Amino acid sequence: MKYAPRKVYIKESGKYVELSYIDFCRRRQADQSYMDKLFIPVQGCLIEVVREQYADFYKEKERWRYLKKLDTNHKLLSLDGFTDSEGNVLDFIVDEAVDVAETFVHAVMVDRLKAALPLLSDGEQTLINAIFFEELSEREVGLRLGITQSVVNKRKAQNPCEAEEDNGKQNLRRSAPLFFPLGK
Repeated sequence: MKYAPRKVYIKESGKYVELSYIDFCRRRQADQSYMDKLFIPVQGCLIEVVREQYADFYKEKERWRYLKKLDTNHKLLSLDGFTDSEGNVLDFIVDEAVDVAETFVHAVMVDRLKAALPLLSDGEQTLINAIFFEELSEREVGLRLGITQSVVNKRKAQNPCEAEEDNGKQNLRRSAPLFFPLGK
């Protein structure tokens, strides 16, 4: 025990007698038979037991220490500790099942994007390929193209359907949007 026990229970005439730890220490110094008694710690107290109980207690304690060491060495996690107040096992593992509908929508959108790529300028195609198909960050795209990340962000956010002024007439640059969500 790391701390002095609150109470000590010894067997006298077949019954347990409660002593303070100080009284127990005095009796142990006065009577050498106390040196042969075996005790196990239970809830901050010492309880006298027979040799078989003593051996079983420390055998089990050593087994738990060994299992804990194995768990730590192999980074194991026991699921027994994850229960609610009623003893029901908690479902803490996230279900990562594939959403078929979302996967389908994503595939359709990628196909549409690939079909629209030839309608774009070379610079816009390069930007879309880098961001959506190579999955580069805006900073990485900027480094590759020799422009700043903020310029990449502005080009990415630019609405391709903006009307342009051309001698008082409005002409649409193109009818398809440059970017559309891919379900990510």
